[in-house]
Amino acid sequence: MRNRSAGVIFVTLIAAALIPIWATGCGKKEKPPVERVINVNVQKVEKKSLRPFVEAIGSLKAYEEVMASSQVEGLLSRVYADEGTPVTKGKVLAEVDDTDYRLEVKRAEAALRQAEATLANTRVEYRRKEALFREQLVTQQQYDDVNTRQALAEAEVERAKAALELARERLAKTRVLSPLQGFVKEKRVSAGDYVRNGTPLFSLIRVDPLKLLFTVTEKDVGKLRAGQSVVFRVDSMPGRDFAAKVRVIYPSLEEKTRTLQVEALAPNSGGLLKPGLFSRVVLYTSEAREIVVVPITSILYEGDTMKVFLVEGDRAKERKVRLGGKYGELIEITEGLSGGETIVTIGQNNLAEGVKVNVAR
Repeated sequence: MRNRSAGVIFVTLIAAALIPIWATGCGKKEKPPVERVINVNVQKVEKKSLRPFVEAIGSLKAYEEVMASSQVEGLLSRVYADEGTPVTKGKVLAEVDDTDYRLEVKRAEAALRQAEATLANTRVEYRRKEALFREQLVTQQQYDDVNTRQALAEAEVERAKAALELARERLAKTRVLSPLQGFVKEKRVSAGDYVRNGTPLFSLIRVDPLKLLFTVTEKDVGKLRAGQSVVFRVDSMPGRDFAAKVRVIYPSLEEKTRTLQVEALAPNSGGLLKPGLFSRVVLYTSEAREIVVVPITSILYEGDTMKVFLVEGDRAKERKVRLGGKYGELIEITEGLSGGETIVTIGQNNLAEGVKVNVAR
């Protein structure tokens, strides 16, 4: 009897201990999961009137670069130009000592006077012999002799004239002249140097206009035409645009890079631009047209598929698109958007179809 009472008490104590636990478990309700909200930045899809263009990297080059050389042999007596000296066409750059060449001209002039005097005497004799020959007072042989001497005297005058002209030309060549208008790029000699025919003296460049050389990729080759407008910038003058026009489209592509070289002419009357400057080029391929554009950073790539996310209400909507040309930080949308839609520009990497979004203000 005593053992039975102890068991009842034990069961009662266990039941009393379990009642609070059961009551707590029965009263707890599960909370629904909290929906994830993605913060995004958005903007309206725009339609803009833009000119299609191709971007490229290039460099400036002198329109012409020539070497002024000595055309005669002798000692350089004077040098009038140095590196950077502006020159006009025909400007005297240097002089070779002309003493020997002036003397050669005088000798040639004297030889010509002598030849002309001989010819004058021979002609007088010829006229006299001709008159006597008609009267049959001189023989045929005598007449032929004076006729031959007159022909030889005439030839000697022509030879003397040619020698004089050559001597004068050689004298003129003692003055080294600039063949173009531009600048001295390099001076290779100094006064007192002995030069020979063909010795390079000055490297000269023409810098107005300048050549703008750049390359375009294979996919853009079909857009090229002579006369197209080009705008370019150089690092030394940030924010300033310079104009050029396409002059030469090279006939073949570079096989290793699959690019084609293009040459444009850039006016440079003020001399601000210098050969060798690095250039960022924009080549306009047609007239302006209205197109749909979005920021390049809003595009998502999945293999060959391009897409963007739109915001409709408070939800993200996926939209596949097809791309056109680039316009700086913008890119053309040829299919998928028509303008006016609200597109996600920041935060799209975290989105999926139907996800709730919070548009940052």
